[in-house]
Amino acid sequence: MMNKDYYKVLGVDKGASPEEIKKAFRKLAHEHHPDKKSGDEAKFKELNEAYQVLSDSKKRSQYDQFGSA
Repeated sequence: MMNKDYYKVLGVDKGASPEEIKKAFRKLAHEHHPDKKSGDEAKFKELNEAYQVLSDSKKRSQYDQFGSA
């Protein structure tokens, strides 16, 4: 099973700052929120998973080093 590229999920570069990651997450989460008519619950969960890893410096470091958190 291939690991997800959390940077790709959020549409940011690997060197993105915490602020850039947060901004990208908020924009995409708003677009895909399940409560919206055009919402996508699966995509929203994937975005949350990516953000939980990339917004935590320890998890992000582990993800960058090993490809999983």
